[in-house]
Amino acid sequence: MICASVFFGMIGAAFASVPIYRAFCQITGFDGATRRAEAPSDTVLDRKLTVRFDANVRDLPIAFSAQQTSQEVKIGETKLAFFRVTNNSDKPIMARALYNVVPEQAGPYFQKLQCFCFEDQTIAAGATVDMPVLYYIDPKYAADVDTKGKPEVTLSYTFFPSTNAQPKQADAATSVKTHTGG
Repeated sequence: MICASVFFGMIGAAFASVPIYRAFCQITGFDGATRRAEAPSDTVLDRKLTVRFDANVRDLPIAFSAQQTSQEVKIGETKLAFFRVTNNSDKPIMARALYNVVPEQAGPYFQKLQCFCFEDQTIAAGATVDMPVLYYIDPKYAADVDTKGKPEVTLSYTFFPSTNAQPKQADAATSVKTHTGG
């Protein structure tokens, strides 16, 4: 009975390890994971950073790009960036954007207020959708020994096929505008 309990416990731990690790990274910012903020920063420092944007696609017939390559941002200042995705196929696509921040030490300080990456998106056949990201860099970034000398942060997204059955439609609630036909 003890061996069987240990065996099934190990199998359960193996299946639970990925969601537990993902939750740990999102809570702590470990491994460059960004955090979801509830409210904008109440402090804006005079120090500026450059935030660069990167867009990638994995196994999908879509075009995905950042509408700006970089933004100058004061630490603590709320900024808005846009990404554009175009479904190049003749069928709706259900996808999710996963994200990361480089350098990894900046992960705990990159705070997102709104992001298309929080939920699955369905992009209609032939449609182009502009998707916003509302973010700020936590003022604690300037005091951290590991980040205070780093003047640049890169926010990187990769769109993957979704495995969920109930996606959220990419519409006016999460995007600015949708274009059809090219």
